Amino acid sequence: MIIGVPTETAPGERRVGLVPESVARLTKAGAAVVVQRGAGHEAAFLDDAYAAAGATLADGAEGVYEKADVVVKVQRPSQAELDAMHDGTTLIAFLAPLGDPAYVELLAKHKLNALSMDAIPRITRAQSMDALSSQANIGGYKAVLLAANDLPRFFPMLTTAAGTIPPAKVLVLGAGVAGLQAIATARRLGAVVSGYDTRAVVKEQVQSLGATFLEMDLGVDAEGAGGYAKELSSEQIDKQRAFMVQHIGASDCVITTAAVPGKRAPLLITEEAVSAMKPGSVIVDLAAETGGNCALTEPGQVVVKHGVTIVGTTNLPSTMPYHASQLYSRNVFTLLQHLMKDGTLQFDYDDQITRDTTLTHDGEITHEPTRAALAGTNA
Repeated sequence: MIIGVPTETAPGERRVGLVPESVARLTKAGAAVVVQRGAGHEAAFLDDAYAAAGATLADGAEGVYEKADVVVKVQRPSQAELDAMHDGTTLIAFLAPLGDPAYVELLAKHKLNALSMDAIPRITRAQSMDALSSQANIGGYKAVLLAANDLPRFFPMLTTAAGTIPPAKVLVLGAGVAGLQAIATARRLGAVVSGYDTRAVVKEQVQSLGATFLEMDLGVDAEGAGGYAKELSSEQIDKQRAFMVQHIGASDCVITTAAVPGKRAPLLITEEAVSAMKPGSVIVDLAAETGGNCALTEPGQVVVKHGVTIVGTTNLPSTMPYHASQLYSRNVFTLLQHLMKDGTLQFDYDDQITRDTTLTHDGEITHEPTRAALAGTNA
């Protein structure tokens, strides 16, 4: 079995699908690995390291696609990349099936065996494969650094000869992996931190990090399948937004992380809430890529509205490509290890990890949530 690692082509993407550490483990397990020259350069993994790990280096992407039985990427392939893959190739990447189910039809037409790293089930034995969590951890950490950089004041309390400076007040909306990492990082920098989530089960986790948990009765627990948040009704969303205005206005920095799989990000911060914040305050919107939690977020941009800096930078894990690639590579390696039997990949649909992660196989769409989304689109 030959595993191929091409250079990422998506604009701004600096990560690489496999790092030398994982390549060495795969070659030891009997697989051959071919890596496009320069594939890891942006993440500080040089060609010599791949060669030392046992990989063969290809001069261009064509040299990867024509040889590979398995292609490992971070971002979904472009049309040109799909055309370069031969029938029966197994593709592993972030494929976002629920965000764009029509793309899965394209994968099936190309007769690819596609596995999506954002479809790994959140069960105990799949934790080491959970790339969404590993990358969200990085996003939550980096979001706080961006906030601290743009906030025109200290995060920690300082006692100086010129007087005492109070700590910054940070509010984190959404207490998933990214939100909890943001809370922990802001606390380490010395801020006074509050956290909010519609899922009551995360209260203890927020408090364990030394933050205050904001509570509001929505009349329902918003925890959905797999531990993700589920979509709220319009009435619940309106109630939530009104509750948020007061707390957002009292904060120096707000970091938003709320997302619902396959849906537009919930709108938590209205323009009214932004205008209630003090001049110089900062909002970092980690949901910018799926529409944003703030009404004034501009994806990919940093803007100032009502005197408040709103950071809509997307793909934060890619801004820390070394560790982001390292963690993603370990996730992929564990998935490959799970699938490899006697030197080939075996697709056992009685196994939940295989069933939930595989989108297409032998030209057919096998992913039930994608099938349901397509049926709804075509109805």
